[in-house]
Amino acid sequence: MDPPVSYSRLLRRGIASPKVHKDRYWLHVSLFVVTFASTALTTSLLFIGRSVAWASSDALFNIGGLQISVGMVSDGCLFAGCLLLFLTVHEFGHYFTALRHNVRTSLPYYIPAPLIGIGTMGAVISIREVVPSVRKIFDIGVAGPVAGFLVALPMLLYAMMEAPPPEYMFGVGGHEPLLAYIGAYGSFPPEPLSAPDGTRLTIGTTALYWGLQQLFDGLPPMYEMYHYPILFAAWLGLFFTALNLMPVGQLDGGHIMYALVGPKWALRVSQGFVVLLLTSAAIGAARDGPGLIATALPRLGAWPLVQELCTWVAIAVVLRILLRRVFRSAPRWALPMAGGILMIAVLGRLVDSPIAQIGYSGWIVWCFLLVFLIRVEHPPVATYGVLTHGRRLLGITAMVIFLLCFSFKPLYLV
Repeated sequence: MDPPVSYSRLLRRGIASPKVHKDRYWLHVSLFVVTFASTALTTSLLFIGRSVAWASSDALFNIGGLQISVGMVSDGCLFAGCLLLFLTVHEFGHYFTALRHNVRTSLPYYIPAPLIGIGTMGAVISIREVVPSVRKIFDIGVAGPVAGFLVALPMLLYAMMEAPPPEYMFGVGGHEPLLAYIGAYGSFPPEPLSAPDGTRLTIGTTALYWGLQQLFDGLPPMYEMYHYPILFAAWLGLFFTALNLMPVGQLDGGHIMYALVGPKWALRVSQGFVVLLLTSAAIGAARDGPGLIATALPRLGAWPLVQELCTWVAIAVVLRILLRRVFRSAPRWALPMAGGILMIAVLGRLVDSPIAQIGYSGWIVWCFLLVFLIRVEHPPVATYGVLTHGRRLLGITAMVIFLLCFSFKPLYLV
């Protein structure tokens, strides 16, 4: 019996015909509608919606004692509309560029996620064939982030120019110390005031946001910014752009880096960036781990040394798993990299230094996704070729956008 021949091999021989995929328009539209509803409802309930100004006189319905008002629904819909506008433009940037290059692709699939804070995990398209050329990969990869950035940046500027005065916070509810300060001084306090439960969700600043923030007066501080629908949606759009532009594997940034510097250096950049994220994750986990363990296992609350030991064992195990995969092509680097990251994490835990400021334990989950799903190494391309000067300039611009929009600590509790 002859060995089985793969479909891709038959396709290369010209024996088989390319598979025809028909877009199920009803599915894409349904996912868009469900994602819009999930995003609007989730964010209006959690933090976006104004819950006081209309609650007593204009309540629509009641959920567990919480009155859902016109203000909450309108703010949630405004946020959802702005965020999905960005996601749609980003994905259709990929889509139309793929069509221009005769690369078969799907329409965007929107991903509802009502159990996470913003109600969605974004949107994706599916490339339905192997892209044979580096130039085509570059064009398709760079089109989405650039298109999304050209929507999110004007959105951010508009939100900053039209930002309401600090008295807007009186419609949000709660925040009694903050509202008392605004009532007395007509501005936000220079430092966060104490929250009822002792913690406060804070949005991480980026180089671009910080620079634009200096041009406008009266903008909300980062620990209250998520109550402003357009402003928060624009910040998320720019940060999602940065996530896609990470120079790793098959992310948009990985395609761009592969085309700019070639396979060898693209792999080194990808490995180096994942190591940087792991360093940030280890520093953050060293700081947050004991508290998380005490919360998850209350019986260990009286054993701080055990909490510390469990934290460092967990960090070491995670580093071993991930770094062996990151440096699969050069395993000799895995152990020294793990040792170096652990030393930096110890330094960040013991010494109050700028090193601790980049620590963010949330990158652990993202690193697992990068290493096992997206992959660190970019797959080979049949035709490499040299990029034109215009494409190289566009690729460098995309990397500058990444640096301007990236934050080591995007969402964290203070």
